[in-house]
Amino acid sequence: MIALGAQLYTVRAFTQTPEDIERTLRKIKEIGFNTIQISGFGYIEPQRLADLVRELELDVCVTHTPFDRLQNDLDAVIQEHRLIGCDTIGLGAMPAQYQSSKEGAQQFIADIRPIADHIREEGLTFAYHNHNFEFQRYDGRLVMDMLIEDTDPDAFHFILDTFWLQMGGVNPPDYIRKVAGRMKVCHFKDFAVDHMKPIFSEIGLGNLDLKECFRACEDAGVKAIVIEEDECPRDPFDCLAVSLRNLKAIAANH
Repeated sequence: MIALGAQLYTVRAFTQTPEDIERTLRKIKEIGFNTIQISGFGYIEPQRLADLVRELELDVCVTHTPFDRLQNDLDAVIQEHRLIGCDTIGLGAMPAQYQSSKEGAQQFIADIRPIADHIREEGLTFAYHNHNFEFQRYDGRLVMDMLIEDTDPDAFHFILDTFWLQMGGVNPPDYIRKVAGRMKVCHFKDFAVDHMKPIFSEIGLGNLDLKECFRACEDAGVKAIVIEEDECPRDPFDCLAVSLRNLKAIAANH
């Protein structure tokens, strides 16, 4: 059974101090989440965070970790993940200097390779989260396909995001299935429209076929689907609660 979780970047305004982090984790648990992704947190002592997730029986399925820490502080990052019981180290996006050319994408692949290899050697997994710029095409080839095809499938995994797949002009279920066996966690984020502007939406209130995305996640061997809403039109905790209720309905009737 796929776990249903919360991407805590959604509530990042409420996770900037240790005290806020504790209050937020308790509130997330009260909403009904047992699985979380850690992202956008202010500083908290790793041991205090580990104690909190253990007390609240929260499973940390993945993080988003800054690229500079992956480059310069990797062993400490690995130890922190072990402490909180998280086996997947995520990167939210390749840094800006890599994003605007074929050569940049190739350089990112070269630079991330030893990092991903070391993470694998230490018994954890590296995973990359997409936006829409990975669907730029150079010499007829998508950057996303470079990331899939030019990396080691045992070392380089993915955290695909339904909203950003749609923004990239591809069919989200197709790409979810394309990385089968290389994705433990998928981001579910609905896609709505305000006049001519695409906007983030609570699960079930937008236009994506999330039932088919859920089926694709099952086919791909996904272990957790985490809900994310980058910008919320109202209280983000309320948005997460609505999304969780609707995602549970999708899980039960897909």
